[in-house]
Amino acid sequence: MIYERAGIALSPAKREMVYSRLSRRLRERGLENFQDYLSLLEGNDAEEWEAFTNSLTTNLTAFFREPHHFPLLTEHMRRQCKGRSGSLWCSAASTGEEPYSMAMTMVELFNSWTPPVRILATDLDTGVLATAEAGVYADERVEKLSPERLKRFFLRGSGANAGRVRVRPELRNLVTFKPLNLLDAAWPMRGPFDAIFCRNVMIYFDKPTQLKVLEKFVPLMRPEGVLFAGHSESFHNATHLFRLRGKTVYELAQLHGKK
Repeated sequence: MIYERAGIALSPAKREMVYSRLSRRLRERGLENFQDYLSLLEGNDAEEWEAFTNSLTTNLTAFFREPHHFPLLTEHMRRQCKGRSGSLWCSAASTGEEPYSMAMTMVELFNSWTPPVRILATDLDTGVLATAEAGVYADERVEKLSPERLKRFFLRGSGANAGRVRVRPELRNLVTFKPLNLLDAAWPMRGPFDAIFCRNVMIYFDKPTQLKVLEKFVPLMRPEGVLFAGHSESFHNATHLFRLRGKTVYELAQLHGKK
């Protein structure tokens, strides 16, 4: 069911994880067994479908995760944003650290709180998306950021909010958050995007599902656009669509004689 809904392919080795996460839903709904829970889903309970999907998605993220990507993003956007505005898409925003890292990079590049770049951030999990929109994080989530970035981009909590930080409103305003299932037949956004971040998402998809998603990225990208992938992901089955440009960075294959 989660494969059909979200493209997430779970092996038998994930049985205990699924049991642990869904048993919480049974307790919250006052159900005694998984058969009753299955009946609830089969009855198309929209609220529970959302909770079911949120329970089985994995949201491991961090500010400036895979840090080599951000200098590459800086140079790419420096070249692209000459005489025009730019557009970025974070396709798996999780709790917001990735799109806010993209936004910080753009503020630093243009030395402005209003860089000529729009940033779209989407995620399937509505729970983590709400966290992203709020922009509030425990201190340990930002402890690896430089003191300069902490001071420039975050407000420290006090009193009841001690031990937490909030993204500055100026940074928050640079990102538009929207729910999106990458498996949806149609995507509402319009390109073209200068860069798409789809990092550590494809590892949960099987190869046919990966290919479907990659095929839908292509028409949304500028001809010179780039796709940032996760460190454990490779697209050997999609060389007609994308070719490797650098470490986990891809560009459109058709610019290089492939059709």
